[in-house]
Amino acid sequence: MPLLRVETNTALPDDATGLSQRLSAQVADWLGKPEGYVMVACTHNPAMCFGGSTDALAYCELKSIGLPEGLTRELSRKLCDALQAELGIEPARVYIEFADAPRHFWGTNGTTF
Repeated sequence: MPLLRVETNTALPDDATGLSQRLSAQVADWLGKPEGYVMVACTHNPAMCFGGSTDALAYCELKSIGLPEGLTRELSRKLCDALQAELGIEPARVYIEFADAPRHFWGTNGTTF
């Protein structure tokens, strides 16, 4: 049920699958959710700019059922730290959209949660 989408103008590493897997394990840990439900999608989009600059940047979405509003500041720090370590993106060049998804608006396997 947690979904992390990362869109960046920074080229993804040759081991992009490894990046997704590392982020998946981190998201599961941060949210206390089973990793078997975590989805991560990382995409490279060279046509991005932020503040008029094409320096390294990322736009992220972190959605989950029951995403606690009180954790968003901590999650922002952790995700920014991870993106800086993995892709060299400065935290000030990252935007993150957090969303708490109601169970009945999150579907899988022909049903909803």
